[in-house]
Amino acid sequence: MAEQLPIPIYTSLAQLYADLGSTTDHSARWGQLSEEFEHRFARKPTHIARAPGRVNLIGEHIDYALFGVLPAAVERDILIACAPRDRHAHVHGAVNAHNLHNKYPSQFFAPTRKRSASEEPSDDEVHVEEWHLDIDPKELRWESYVKAGYYGVLNRFFPLTGTSIADSDHPVPVDLLVTGTVPAGSGLSSSAAMVVASTLVFLAVNGKLDGVTKRTLVEMAVENEKRVGVNSGGMDQAASVISTPASVLYVTFYPHLAASPAALPLGTLVLANSCVTSEKAVHARTRYNLRVVETLAAARILARHLGVRVEPRERVTLREVVGRFGTEPEGGWPEDSAGLRGALERAVGYVEKLRPASADTDGQEGIPLETMIEWSGLSDEDFKDVYLSWIDVEATYFQLYKRAKHVLTEALRVLEFRDICLASREGAPESVLSALGALMNASQTSCSVDFDCSCPELDELTQIARNAGAYGSRLTGAGWGGCTVSLVAEDKVPEFIARLRNAYTPFTGLDDDAFAEIVFPTKPSSGACGTYHPSTQPAFV
Repeated sequence: MAEQLPIPIYTSLAQLYADLGSTTDHSARWGQLSEEFEHRFARKPTHIARAPGRVNLIGEHIDYALFGVLPAAVERDILIACAPRDRHAHVHGAVNAHNLHNKYPSQFFAPTRKRSASEEPSDDEVHVEEWHLDIDPKELRWESYVKAGYYGVLNRFFPLTGTSIADSDHPVPVDLLVTGTVPAGSGLSSSAAMVVASTLVFLAVNGKLDGVTKRTLVEMAVENEKRVGVNSGGMDQAASVISTPASVLYVTFYPHLAASPAALPLGTLVLANSCVTSEKAVHARTRYNLRVVETLAAARILARHLGVRVEPRERVTLREVVGRFGTEPEGGWPEDSAGLRGALERAVGYVEKLRPASADTDGQEGIPLETMIEWSGLSDEDFKDVYLSWIDVEATYFQLYKRAKHVLTEALRVLEFRDICLASREGAPESVLSALGALMNASQTSCSVDFDCSCPELDELTQIARNAGAYGSRLTGAGWGGCTVSLVAEDKVPEFIARLRNAYTPFTGLDDDAFAEIVFPTKPSSGACGTYHPSTQPAFV
């Protein structure tokens, strides 16, 4: 499986460009980054890490319910150039971080050791220490994402077992320079790309890549992004790491992370930024994190209606409930099995049980916290401990019915989309693209109506895209702003983009360069990779 492969590390840029499967000219950017690094730090970088943004074609907000999704890496990416500094002249693990974009000031930081905070530590735990970097999730800065990636490398590969840092294997001090073309807040996962690139570059410069598979990097990046206050399901990181050219990536999370490519029928993806910034971390308590809690609570309550056993302290997901409902074998259903589809179709019929009876008269399909706790079968104390103690959320009514309806029907759309891709061949008839587009349109409706993660601008932009000739158009990413993705015939792309520009008001006043930054075609690209230049290795390392 693709997730079990090692991270590609190139010593030849020509081979790297060929393997990216991209029409973009990467050589100019990589060359500029290397030259600027040498200008700032008086030596060439020893490593450059690349992590692409991603577009999710279908399967929105279902990864943290552990259902499979269908993203693809895009051509736009984050690059981090890095070289070690003299370890004898600088603080262990210190980082001198620069950004090629002038609006992001350079930062210097170093990890410190901190006593683990255990409420009732044992004798052994009293002396346990861990690495610490200052990150304030409520006031995120560009280097916060660099620190987040660094955290996982420190705690996983540099255990603090001695009486001082010098007694342990310790990280090298480094200079690094960051650049990127993934628009922030666009729904193309610039934050995940940044964390993946940071994790990869710190692994590489510290010589810790041996035995690290793509799955390992994904798992590390998911944990690392929690440092900036986002509880991600793993889709963004998996797409950024595991994707292959010309394909969508079927990423599953249960019973373990797995990924397999499916060739995307001939057609072009056009990404269009709605010009509404989606600050996922800033609004997490009323949006992203709230949806996590709603889907988890819905899973427990739906399980009760399905007769599925759930342990009192278990934080079960909707995917796990569906699996138990369908008597899934211990190792999981095979990818081509009809078991998951059949169980999903049956479970959808029970979702109405989550809709309060009063909704027919007052129109309110959500329930207050007290009702949610009652329906769960747990005590007030146990429910809050299992579902609310570990995550910050805010709501008056919890929309369990609508969230579960979206997740289960979206999971079915993912399976159908993948089946069409697997059955089609190069040069597939227009009916294939129309079928894929219809699924994208249905997904957008569900995201807007049932999951409430769209916004008026996204609804308008996707409708304009369909009117302009797209087979299908939907939001991509967490939503509440950011980008749309449209499936367009290759020979119609210029005309399609021109029609978008004329019809969507925020685009009309932009000059050509600014417009090209927020509306652009892309092909599925390859995942994270790095370069290593042993000839530039400093003598002091």
